[in-house]
This record gives sequence, C-alpha cells and structure tokens, in this order.
Amino acid sequence: MLQLILGGARSGKSKLAEQIAKDSNLQVVYIATAQAWDDEMRQRISHHQTQRPDAWRLIEEPLYLADCLKHIDQQEQVILVDCLTLWMSNLLMLEDSNLQRIECEKLLKILPTLKSKIVLVSNETGLGVIPMGEITRKFVDESGRLHQLLGQIADKVVFCIAGFPMLLKG
Repeated sequence: MLQLILGGARSGKSKLAEQIAKDSNLQVVYIATAQAWDDEMRQRISHHQTQRPDAWRLIEEPLYLADCLKHIDQQEQVILVDCLTLWMSNLLMLEDSNLQRIECEKLLKILPTLKSKIVLVSNETGLGVIPMGEITRKFVDESGRLHQLLGQIADKVVFCIAGFPMLLKG
C-alpha cells in the first residue's frame, strides 16, 4: 500500500501520516529528509521528534531515498517518509543537476516493488503565485511533476488543509 499525503505548511499532513503509522500496529521506520542548516529548521526538527513514539526507528536520509527504501524494505512494517519537498530541495541544491532526475526516477521505479506499507508526506507547492526566482520556479515545477507521477502510482492520495484530510484517490 502506497499513500501520498499532500498539504501546505502546518496543514496537518505530518500529524495525519503519523496517526496512520500508529494505527497500523506495525513496526514503523521514519525516514527524515530534513537537514538542520539553521536554528529555525533545528526547532522544526525538534518539534517533529517530540511527536513521534520512541519505539519508531529513525533514519535520516537527505538524498538517496530510493536506495534507503530498498535497503530497509520488509513485510509487516510501515515506512513513513517526511518529507519529499525537503528531499527535492536537497537534491536541487547540489552541483550535480542530473542527480535530482536520477533519484526521482529511482524512487518512482522502486516504490511499486516494495513490500512495506509506504506513507509519503509532501508539501503541495502549486497553489500559490508563480515564484520569481529561477531556482524557486524549478523547485515548484519539479515537486509538482513528482507529485503527479506519485499520484498515478499511489493507492491512496490525501490532501490536508486546516487539519482536515480530503481524499483525492482511493
């Protein structure tokens, strides 16, 4: 089962994903893609850490998500990835511009083969004004493309707003 949960900042998407993982009564592996580059991000990470049960296994993987998923995949577990837009940012900031394309292709290829239940969390970035900067436009474009492709292969897609989930697929 592959679930994609989309929403804006503070929309409730992470809380929903964590509740889905808790309700599964399965072993949970939490893959965090964030990197703590400043105090504000360190505070965000700390907040998320306090929300998670201690029994959950944590893996921090900012770049090579597909390889990580393949390595830890097994039946009777949930893998929660939070979040894909931070992962996309990490890839886009690298000097190797091909790595973003390669890693997205690898992710899309590996997801349908996994035995674990997968919950992906990502920020919906296409609801606002078109960004002025080139890198910001590329981020919005690449995130939007990834979300569309993930939505096609996901069993369930949910959009969160103001803490309310809206079922889009499944």
